[in-house]
Amino acid sequence: MDWDPKRYLQFGDYRTRPAADLLARIPLDAPPRVVDLGCGPGNSTRLLVERWPQAQVTGVDASAEMLTSARSADDLRGVCWIESTAEAWTPDAPPDVIFSNAMLQYVADHARFFPKLLAALAPGGVLAIQIPYRMPGQKWVNELHAVAGEAPWREKFDTLYWGRPDAAPAEYYNYLASQAEQVDVWMTEYLHVLEGDDPVLRWTRGTAMLPFLMRLEESERPEFEARYAERLRAAYPRRDDGRTLFPFVRLFLVARARGN
Repeated sequence: MDWDPKRYLQFGDYRTRPAADLLARIPLDAPPRVVDLGCGPGNSTRLLVERWPQAQVTGVDASAEMLTSARSADDLRGVCWIESTAEAWTPDAPPDVIFSNAMLQYVADHARFFPKLLAALAPGGVLAIQIPYRMPGQKWVNELHAVAGEAPWREKFDTLYWGRPDAAPAEYYNYLASQAEQVDVWMTEYLHVLEGDDPVLRWTRGTAMLPFLMRLEESERPEFEARYAERLRAAYPRRDDGRTLFPFVRLFLVARARGN
């Protein structure tokens, strides 16, 4: 299995809005080199190109399918695309912006990795990160854990790091404060109004559930999805108007490297 651009973009407006909110907090007028780390199908990259049309923009993603979708966009022809994991990627020259929307939750050890990204920036550059914040109490998180803990597939997930942030917001500040000129950390809860059947299942199928499905045999996936769908329907009942309300929490971080 691979990441599916069409499935991911079923909720494209909701997934792109946090990228726009993050971009609005970057205090640079004309950065020469901009990197979209975990660019996916290019929806966030497009925002970077529109804001800084003169910049050299690079999109980095580990999914060949996502990059194929991004490369097909006529308005993104000038972007340099690189297939790589975030951990393996190293810039050819220090970027002025490293931007990452909803991807670095899949990288373990943020206490080590985030300072590494900040150190890779040009003097005065900006590291801007948004990650879904999967804190306890969020129903979709709890239900996914519950289903993953059931037989017969429990043992297949014992070593799976599936992207839950491992620190409180203040800790993310501490990771970067000693080497940054300025650090801004905040959280936002979005209330998504979803349409159709099993919308929360469809949302998670394109992102958080995918690492679990990758661990399962093809014959096991329908039962896993059915069990999760059943629990999600109870956790997020459909309203009388046919819509489903889906609260979703995200963590934002903007850090500026020290100048010369």
